[in-house]
Amino acid sequence: MFNLKTNLFILLAGLVLVLCQCTTASVPDIPSRNWKMSVVTNEDSSWAKGAHLFADLVKERSGGRIQITVYPNAELAGGDQVKELTMLQDGSINFTYHSNLLYSNLDQSFAAISMPWLFTDYAQVDTALSGPAGNLLLKEAEDQGIVGLAYGENGFRQLTNSRLPVRMPDDLRGLKIRIPNVELYKSIYKALGATPITMNFGEVTAALKQGQIDGQENPIDIIVSSRLYEVQKYITIWNYSYDALILGMNKKDWDGLPGNAREIIKQAASEASREQIKLSRDAARTQLGLLREKGMTVTELTPEQVKVFREVTDPVYVEWSGKIEPEIMKLKGN
Repeated sequence: MFNLKTNLFILLAGLVLVLCQCTTASVPDIPSRNWKMSVVTNEDSSWAKGAHLFADLVKERSGGRIQITVYPNAELAGGDQVKELTMLQDGSINFTYHSNLLYSNLDQSFAAISMPWLFTDYAQVDTALSGPAGNLLLKEAEDQGIVGLAYGENGFRQLTNSRLPVRMPDDLRGLKIRIPNVELYKSIYKALGATPITMNFGEVTAALKQGQIDGQENPIDIIVSSRLYEVQKYITIWNYSYDALILGMNKKDWDGLPGNAREIIKQAASEASREQIKLSRDAARTQLGLLREKGMTVTELTPEQVKVFREVTDPVYVEWSGKIEPEIMKLKGN
């Protein structure tokens, strides 16, 4: 009996030891890190929710060794998106969700995703970004000191203004429209006859209240989460430009990690970004009714109306075809 109990005890102790070793072996050489992730939007946005999920997954799978704190409203950069991206490059910030539009200031090829009326639906977007051109773009971020971990989504961008329902290009003539500080959108709005005004997103609500600008453009999720319905009367649903997010990581931080830590971060980025995309698309489907309830006049353009706008922006394709790498310019074809 004694030998049986003793042998059983030894066997159980051995199993416990093996289990402990297996659990520890999954993250033995992951260094401890306390990192920062910045998003320009507020806590109610899909950006922030995706960022928090990413941080939670990394913490769980690294055994708590990698802690990521999420900072909304680009508070680490004083609300300045351009500065926020620069801080990602120099390592002052370790992770961000950033629009491909901001990346186009570093490498104009990133503008390919957002060419006017390039995509008509999400299926086309998903096919393009998961294909060769989309993968090449993520890889090219490394030349800017950033590792592109995964694509998220800001979504199809819509137009709001305080003057009139926009149904045709002539309706835009003379309107002062806030745009992000990216060259592609300057080209688009000049072609449409509007006056593009660049400013930090954090300044938009005050500028609309004071009449410094007539309108702005953003996906519905941003319009709702920023309560722009309180300062804008009209919204035009025209899906004029698709806006991807890139979950980017400082390259030096990435290079300093062992392989198993990289795998944890990469997988967490992919999973969190898939959920962020779902949240963004759910918002686009459900929040239009909310904008109507809040008193906005909603104008949904027909395919025929969209075609007129698209033809007016033909010169934008001519201008930008020489600025974007040929393989990436074929994004939709992939």
